[in-house]
Amino acid sequence: MSKLLSSPIVEVSHLTLSFRSEQTYVSVIKDINFKVYPNEILGIVGESGSGKSVTSLAIMGLLSPNNSRIENGSIHVLGKDTRDIRSGEWQDLRGNEVSMIFQEPMSSLNPSLRCGAQVLEILLHHTEASEREAKQEVLRLFEKVKLPDPERMYYSYPHQLSGGQKQRVMIAMAIACKPKLLIADEPTTALDVTVQQEIIYLLQSLQKETGMSMIFISHDLSLVSSIADRVLVMYKGEIVEQGDTQSIFKNPQEIYTKALLQSRPSLSKRRYRLPTIQDFLHQKELSPIISVQQRQKHHEELYTEPPLLSVRDVSKVYFRSTGIFTQDGIKAVNQVTFDIYRGETVGLVGESGCGKSTLSKVILQLESASEGTILYKGNDITKLKGRALREMRKDIQLIFQDPFASLNPRMMVGPAIQEPMEAHKLFSSQKERKQKVEELLEQVGLDATHYYRYPHEFSGGQRQRIGIARTIALQPKLIICDESVSALDISVQAQVLNLLNELKETFDFTYLFISHDLAVVKYMSDQLLVMNQGEIVEKGEADRIYEYPNKSYTKKLIDAIPGRN
Repeated sequence: MSKLLSSPIVEVSHLTLSFRSEQTYVSVIKDINFKVYPNEILGIVGESGSGKSVTSLAIMGLLSPNNSRIENGSIHVLGKDTRDIRSGEWQDLRGNEVSMIFQEPMSSLNPSLRCGAQVLEILLHHTEASEREAKQEVLRLFEKVKLPDPERMYYSYPHQLSGGQKQRVMIAMAIACKPKLLIADEPTTALDVTVQQEIIYLLQSLQKETGMSMIFISHDLSLVSSIADRVLVMYKGEIVEQGDTQSIFKNPQEIYTKALLQSRPSLSKRRYRLPTIQDFLHQKELSPIISVQQRQKHHEELYTEPPLLSVRDVSKVYFRSTGIFTQDGIKAVNQVTFDIYRGETVGLVGESGCGKSTLSKVILQLESASEGTILYKGNDITKLKGRALREMRKDIQLIFQDPFASLNPRMMVGPAIQEPMEAHKLFSSQKERKQKVEELLEQVGLDATHYYRYPHEFSGGQRQRIGIARTIALQPKLIICDESVSALDISVQAQVLNLLNELKETFDFTYLFISHDLAVVKYMSDQLLVMNQGEIVEKGEADRIYEYPNKSYTKKLIDAIPGRN
């Protein structure tokens, strides 16, 4: 019998949900209907603010009754109306019958407790197992989610684990009591493409083994298509399209769904400008495709001059004490050599821990190279000190991955952008600097009036634009983009990538573009560097490497791109 003929695990009927805003309530979910059936994976996809996470929190009974209310409709979980479930019942239900994997494992795990103890707590609360039996079950769960050396992981703290390992601990915690429903809210965001693929395979295998139902939430439709049986597409609190995964992915009916698919950089063609959601909604004509001949001509022009930056046999070794008189050296970067030319974008890809960010810190001279030389405009910057080093840092700037963490929450964005100008004594007066900041805000697609706002008043995409404005305020020549779009929605990501390319044309910038998202790196890059365990294992023209990778490691990264196969 078809699973769709069974009684649903979750039934959402005509749900309208509001949040308190000052003296009134504002609707964030508007008349949505869907069901989740036994032994089914339902994908929910949409941008930030579309209502995906709010819907999942409502299903879990995690919305505050003081700030939210159901205006109309109902949510039934395992046959029970959530409005009739009391606080004590929810405590028994959550973790036992319904469970959730949150987006950011580091903020979901207790940093002061060992990982094993946190999963043990769930079992002791919801089962009759003794502490000894519960510990054995935790170790079995750690094996099940394919954590290496379960005994060591049991006694490790969250900060001692990689991002993928922390996410596996969260999954072990979520499935500990064999729930009937698992909600996975953006469980792979900001993870490496290979780790992301491993997590997807793991969730699929666990779902098949246990027969539990799953709601898988993401902003990436290609990713959802690789795991879900059915898909809901949400936009501004409404479900705009739903159906089986193949139909939605291969033959979308709604413009918004088509826009979500098209906003992700294509692996087969490169446009001058990435289409955004708004382009589709306003039916704007797509920008032309860059031909192979145009790209070749551009490269011929790029490589006629000497390189702007030359990295030669650079290594970075970190030492740790292994005894009273002994030290163990770890080579984070090992004999790396490459060139970057003026006006070029060089892509740098590799999994977490491969040495990408360490290499960028060595180029910026935030870390000293253990070996090798780095030539900027022909001068060895590894020997610079004092004023000469400060001048060099004005020329080589960094766009951070998390703009919110890099901005002072107590400083308005205008003065935050202006601060480096003052430190490097750019322009003759405060008035001139303020005028320049207002120009920069407009150049990155914001408004001059935003000068007086604080970081928390902006969306993630807007904060990334502020970070870009702060970086380009010093008029640098080389900009290192370190995972600068990895945590953004696909549509916002397209806007920021377009902005980076527009600024490059306007100001003649040169980029070292670091990311784990290979589709994005391919779109942005002229040349590509593939890094593994501190070494550059493959380098060359970006399109050639994607089409004909020489190394098995590169092929593994490419094959892991969602929606490729």
